[in-house]
Amino acid sequence: MNFVDEVEITVTGGKGGNGCLSFRREKYIPKGGPDGGDGGQGGSVYIQSSETLNTLIDFRYKKKFNAANGKDGAGKNRFGPGGSDLVILVPVGTTVINVSTNEIIFDFTEKDQKVIVARGGKGGLGNARFKSSTNQAPRMTIPGELGDERQIKLELRSIADVGLVGLPNAGKSTLISNVSEAKPKIADYPFTTLSPVLGVVKVDVDQSFVIADIPGLIEGAADGVGLGISFLKHIERTKLLLHVIDLSPILENEDLTQSFYSIKQELEKYGPSVSDKPRWIVLNKSDLFPSDSISKIVQEFINQINWHTNYYVISSVTGEGTKELIGDLAQYISSELSA
Repeated sequence: MNFVDEVEITVTGGKGGNGCLSFRREKYIPKGGPDGGDGGQGGSVYIQSSETLNTLIDFRYKKKFNAANGKDGAGKNRFGPGGSDLVILVPVGTTVINVSTNEIIFDFTEKDQKVIVARGGKGGLGNARFKSSTNQAPRMTIPGELGDERQIKLELRSIADVGLVGLPNAGKSTLISNVSEAKPKIADYPFTTLSPVLGVVKVDVDQSFVIADIPGLIEGAADGVGLGISFLKHIERTKLLLHVIDLSPILENEDLTQSFYSIKQELEKYGPSVSDKPRWIVLNKSDLFPSDSISKIVQEFINQINWHTNYYVISSVTGEGTKELIGDLAQYISSELSA
């Protein structure tokens, strides 16, 4: 399935029905008074969040959404029925933005939230409304009003507790597939992950949390290079970032600190909504190293980058170290929720 996380649509409320021009025409009442009824209210357009959706792909080809018009009034003081409202469903995590003002209309963070985005037009007035002592046979009516029309942008930012960041092929996809039910595409080439992947990690019967894996970042990602910039917004809502670093370049005598600082720089360039988040380091592919040398290698790297918070040495292939990582993540998220 294609992943669509940003789209612009036009929403229009229904037009109000026109007021009716009518006079009573009954036997023995040759000069019946006005009896034109009012028009019905136009339908309004609402947007509602749904937990069954996870992409905006339904909006790729349908860009215009109109609520139903109100019906015209009729004789015998009959009011026109109101137009039906239109409810547009979007995934939880969608932000609705007014294109003309760039203002946020609503941010859907829970299921079944609902907001009006285009009101229907008022129904017009029939001539019965204008009868007076000086005008017993008014021919005046008022037409129904047009509904609101608004161009809005829908932006989907995934709802996840933990976000994975790192260079392409750092092993993020393998990690999320091993600790959750997510099944991302995994292969030995850059940008295997082409769209955000969400995985639910079940700690026990009563506790679980969500991890988001986004496409690997490369230098210049915050400026639009590669795929990562399009998806950094999907980790803005997370409570914690895991910076996954591939240990294998050390086998080729490459400097591991460069991969650390390149990701750090891209997060800072993107902005504080991402760069200021708590971040733990996950050093992956420990299975490629002899057990008696890995500790020294890791400690040298940690000292080089002057790291003073959590770090973990794991193998996403064998599962080594992942149990401790998941346990600490669960404890951290639980403490954040209860804070």
